[in-house]
Amino acid sequence: MTTPHGLPMTVKQLLTSASRRFADKVALVHDGRSYTYGELADRANQLGHLLLDLGVGPGQPVAMLLPNGPDYVIADQAIARIGAARVALTEMLSPKEIAHCLTDSGATVAIAGASMFDAAAAAGSDDLRAIVTVDDAAQRSEVAIPSGVTVVALDAAVEQLPTTVPDSDPTEDDLGLIIYTGGTTGKPKGVMHLQRQLALNLCSHVIETGMQDDERLLLMSPLPHSAGFLLQTAFLRGATVFLEQKFDPELVVQRIADDRVTYTFMVPTMIYRVLDAVEGRTLDLGSLRTILYGAAPITVDRLRQGLEIFGPVFMQLYAQSEAPNFITRLRREDHSTDPDVVHRLSSCGQAVALAEVRIVGDDGEDVAVGEIGEVAALTPYTMVGYNNRPDATATTLRNGWLFTGDIGRLDADGYLYLLDRKNDMIISGGMNVYTSEVEGAIVDVPGVQQVAVVGVPHPDWGEAVIAYVVADEHDAGIVDRVIAACRTDLAKYKVPKQVHVVAELPTTVFGKIDKKALRNAST
Repeated sequence: MTTPHGLPMTVKQLLTSASRRFADKVALVHDGRSYTYGELADRANQLGHLLLDLGVGPGQPVAMLLPNGPDYVIADQAIARIGAARVALTEMLSPKEIAHCLTDSGATVAIAGASMFDAAAAAGSDDLRAIVTVDDAAQRSEVAIPSGVTVVALDAAVEQLPTTVPDSDPTEDDLGLIIYTGGTTGKPKGVMHLQRQLALNLCSHVIETGMQDDERLLLMSPLPHSAGFLLQTAFLRGATVFLEQKFDPELVVQRIADDRVTYTFMVPTMIYRVLDAVEGRTLDLGSLRTILYGAAPITVDRLRQGLEIFGPVFMQLYAQSEAPNFITRLRREDHSTDPDVVHRLSSCGQAVALAEVRIVGDDGEDVAVGEIGEVAALTPYTMVGYNNRPDATATTLRNGWLFTGDIGRLDADGYLYLLDRKNDMIISGGMNVYTSEVEGAIVDVPGVQQVAVVGVPHPDWGEAVIAYVVADEHDAGIVDRVIAACRTDLAKYKVPKQVHVVAELPTTVFGKIDKKALRNAST
């Protein structure tokens, strides 16, 4: 597929065109410094030339181990400008998870900051040939650099490289992205997207987010996840992005009141903390036009509070990494406390313009309106599959439809209501946690006989990770060892908030662990 004038549908085409149109506009504000579109483009082009010199070409994976900041934005743009495949990993991953992702992706080059350089150097990936450092991470590291891996200091390496757009011609069928998401096997799965799908996905974002060219967008959540797609969407529109390394409710209030932020993205946990921060204060928050949120519904009481403070600014998205950000959308007008429509707040909205949604039974056939089944979605930007996981791909993709693993129902007006998750995924603070991953980290702890992990409702996190453990008798230190093992092997947000030691785990009549009973016991 190409655009009507023959240009390829690639992220390079979209972003380089936007950089030219908005060259003199402020694109990014971070830590008190502003960067124009032209400045970011020049630096990204230089890094793109360096990646080409390091042997990276279209469709080839490049790992990004960077926190939110200008370096992430520049690396993201550089990878797009040569048509390589972005493999962005967050600081929240454990060294073991990072090592798996680097090995599984086959990335030959990693771009790493100080906070993640050691994890990249110690990963032991056979494919890794170079680590590009954006600061003095290599000088401060005590990790031995593996044989065959070259460390390249970015500033010195690009100083004499051209600022022209790199001469690289990705096609629509080149791999453009691998997103790592939790897996039922206990290891993250690499979700693969082609350039065509990414370009169409960005077009869907432009339609569904409603971003304008005068937006002042505040992003605080990790860019390797949903926020990264919103960053690129803002750049397509010529907006200004205020980028923070982490969420701080007081900083959100400051950005809205002082910097006149018009648009932001949060999960409900973050929204609640901002509402608490502004309650009872006299502030000018009138610039804010949109709060886009995802991962969970907003409660009726909190919506009432939000509408009183901010007005009708709320929109919700529902999607998965397999079809990023937009499968359904709950519109501003759906965020109402009117008794006739208030029930829609427990939904995640209707299918977006470029998506269709079905509810199917175990036989794969559609169920009747209002009946419960698995959510299946069809979009032109659904993944092509999981990297190195043909069996998982065959289970998830069937005749073009994405079988989400979520259990839900559709009402007569096409609103989707999520009821449970077929794969026992927990959403805590907007981040996906698969129970099998946490159970895998616990089951080998000395003294553990059995383990079951569930998610239970939590007023701030949406869901909290809770572990139930059957242990050896008189083992007083088991809880501490379980927590220590999880902190070693798992990202911070996956570590259980509570560990309960029980005499036995409840089972169903079929002999399986009854997680529903455990969830009920925890609420």
